[in-house]
Amino acid sequence: MGIYEELVARGLIAQVTNEEHIREMINNGKATFYIGFDCTADSLTAGHFMALTLMKRLQMAGNKPIALIGGGTTMIGDPSGRTDMRKMLTIEDIQHNADCFKRQMENFIEFGEGKAQMVNNAEWLLDLNYVDMLREVGACFSVNNMLRAECYKQRMEKGLSFLEFNYMIMQSYDFYYLYQKYGCNMQFGGDDQWSNMLGGTELIRKKLGKDAHCMTITLLTDSQGKKMGKTAGNAVWLDPNKTSPYEFYQYWRNVGDSDVLKCIRMLTFLPLEQIDEMDTWKDAQLNRAKEILAYELTKMVHGEEEANKAEAAAKNIFAGGGESADMPTTVLTGDQLTDGSIGVLRLLVAAGLCPSNSAARTLVQQGSVALDGEKVTDPSATVSAEALKNGVVIRKGKKVFHKVTL
Repeated sequence: MGIYEELVARGLIAQVTNEEHIREMINNGKATFYIGFDCTADSLTAGHFMALTLMKRLQMAGNKPIALIGGGTTMIGDPSGRTDMRKMLTIEDIQHNADCFKRQMENFIEFGEGKAQMVNNAEWLLDLNYVDMLREVGACFSVNNMLRAECYKQRMEKGLSFLEFNYMIMQSYDFYYLYQKYGCNMQFGGDDQWSNMLGGTELIRKKLGKDAHCMTITLLTDSQGKKMGKTAGNAVWLDPNKTSPYEFYQYWRNVGDSDVLKCIRMLTFLPLEQIDEMDTWKDAQLNRAKEILAYELTKMVHGEEEANKAEAAAKNIFAGGGESADMPTTVLTGDQLTDGSIGVLRLLVAAGLCPSNSAARTLVQQGSVALDGEKVTDPSATVSAEALKNGVVIRKGKKVFHKVTL
């Protein structure tokens, strides 16, 4: 089985422009491909996992990855999948985020001479002359076709800024530039990026001729990848200072029964033969599959030692409902209390277990919250400063444990 066939077997491929050529190039290590990462935060999330593991798989098969940091495109903002305009970031913020991305990517991809490259599209986008850009590239795009693109259609009713309207052109120009300067002949991205990415393929062919070998592949991130990276309204970060190794482990340990084998197939490097055997697993065996998923991904991001610690802590907590040194902990300050106590709803929000008081209220009313082993069903319940000084263990549902102290 070639690497392309493996990607298909793992359920990663959504759409391609020329499957025969793509298969031949990838299987023979001839692809120089890029995946873009806009720098909207100072850490990658679990939602980037599919792209990172894909780059690693293809590099192991002899292909050359280009990690494109979107220092330029981040200043515009991708409208895909958005109902409103993204927050405008400063150049300094974007550069800081890009530096953070690079450190995290080095855990997955081997950079260096003749290996993977990291480039920043601010290098060419920020110096473009607007009139020259319109003359060189603008004539290659049909406004009618652009407005039919899904990424724009879903924004037309609520308003699409001219700033965001340019995003497709900027992303297309990236592929055009990388093709010429770095010999990049292939681009990968989420399935929701199909319209933007086709723009790059068409731009290259219009400018350099129809025989230009440039190909586009999208991944199944619309259906699966967008589920990744968020829990209780909060992002699951790869930075251990934002999401601890234990919390990271717990996130993957708690994926749904219907998703666990998909995630193992798409994200881990376990042999397909081993995963195929898991397809018949049911009930308690699915819990074991979740432990395997959580361990493998935590080891990949945080190292084997942290993965072992997180696994041991989780088993200790689940077995006895007790505490662990690795249990995620939130420390409150006195000014977060009112008259020496804090309401259970505010406590859940402060601990990052719920995104809002209304979500916390629903959770409590459903009987899904316990404090130090005692179920709480009254949304007006409070926790005293004295109790918090000793540490209060919150249990959310059956599997999420979190300690809060003062």
